[in-house]
Amino acid sequence: MSDLPRKAVTRTAKLAALPLGFAGRATWGLGKRIVGESAEIVGRELQQRTAEQLFKVLGELKGGAMKFGQALSVFESALPEEVAGPYRAALTKLQDAAPPMPTRTVHAVLDERLGEDWRELFLEFEDKPAAAASIGQVHRAVWHDGREVAVKVQYPGAGEALLSDLTQLSRFARLLGPLIPGMDIKPLIAEMRDRVSEELDYALEAQAQQAHADVFADDPDVVVPAVVHQCEQVLVTEWIDGVPLSEVIADGTPDQRDRAGQLLARFLFSGPARTGLLHADPHPGNFRLLPGGPDGEGDWRLGVLDFGTVDRLPGGLPTPIGVSLRMTLDGDAETVYELLCAEGFVKESIELDPDAVLDYLLPIIEPARADAFTFTRSWIRSQAARIADPRSPAYQLGKQLNLPPAYLLIHRVTLSTIGVLCQLGATVRLRDELQEWLPGFVAEEDLLEQELLEEDLVEEDPAAEA
Repeated sequence: MSDLPRKAVTRTAKLAALPLGFAGRATWGLGKRIVGESAEIVGRELQQRTAEQLFKVLGELKGGAMKFGQALSVFESALPEEVAGPYRAALTKLQDAAPPMPTRTVHAVLDERLGEDWRELFLEFEDKPAAAASIGQVHRAVWHDGREVAVKVQYPGAGEALLSDLTQLSRFARLLGPLIPGMDIKPLIAEMRDRVSEELDYALEAQAQQAHADVFADDPDVVVPAVVHQCEQVLVTEWIDGVPLSEVIADGTPDQRDRAGQLLARFLFSGPARTGLLHADPHPGNFRLLPGGPDGEGDWRLGVLDFGTVDRLPGGLPTPIGVSLRMTLDGDAETVYELLCAEGFVKESIELDPDAVLDYLLPIIEPARADAFTFTRSWIRSQAARIADPRSPAYQLGKQLNLPPAYLLIHRVTLSTIGVLCQLGATVRLRDELQEWLPGFVAEEDLLEQELLEEDLVEEDPAAEA
């Protein structure tokens, strides 16, 4: 079927070898400590060696292993630079060098799902894949009506591989924790497992993608390719070219970085408000910069791909997020604490000091305070260190907070997006996007005042309404 290691025994053996390698390196690290090398140096060497082994195995396996690696990839900016360098290199291989399905396997899937005369649907079809992902690969083609299209073909056995990998990874999630300071790995893997059936269902993906394509059809800033055809294991969408965000991260100009960051933040917050859906897989492989933004060919738009994982939010992002964020910025510790208790972030059995909670939150939401904020690796590293250091009051308080299930995916998507913004090093007017799209972030009286002001402007200049 494929040159990927598909047999459950093979995959399990490869993944099971990871904790043995981790344990061996931990013993090596203890020996280095005994002979006098500093804990910090030994810890970094352990991180580096562990990251290299982890991503070598994940890249070979694809499936849930690769998906887990992609989810971790957006947090590399939180690592020390001497570890992050090799880590980034391993992740690039994971994204770009995944082995493809043999052509005969692709043709067999298309024969079965589109019919033996499937070639009549296309004027052209490229057998060499244009991209490889965790559960499928993409082929460039020309639809029978002349449109350039992307044909996503699901790997046979992808579902079994996905579940098997995530089950195995969850067994040693605790050992992966030191890779990403401040990141709780086990809930991340559990949430991925819960969404496996959605990820494999191309009908659900097609619905989510077309909903976005309809809403953003005339948007000057965001491009979502329309769905052309869908059936089990095959999804055909319009093709879009552009500069992959991974290339912007590696070699982009300051203007490209800032524009990509602004549009990424805009899409994160405007998507739920406009479609009732949250795109929940914000790693760089799913975004492109396309020329031809509002200011002409020299400007950029954001192309968005892969709607296999979405969070359904019919009313947009929950209003308590916006309200608590606004109250935190206002320094209203009591109200913030009451909101967190009401939403389940603080369990009934736990009592915390509201001022301590405010002190915990304020550094995290610093980007929302400034008119424009530059996201950097050093900033996210400082946040990760503050939350992950057992000697820190933030660490002790963070352990007592709870993440309600309804907020789990929103939390991960927000953290992931911030990770990508830090990889970009983008300067973003985040507050503008929050004011425009996040329910509750602007007080109701301020909204009313703004509406009255706009009405006055229209009355003074009727042409403004047009």
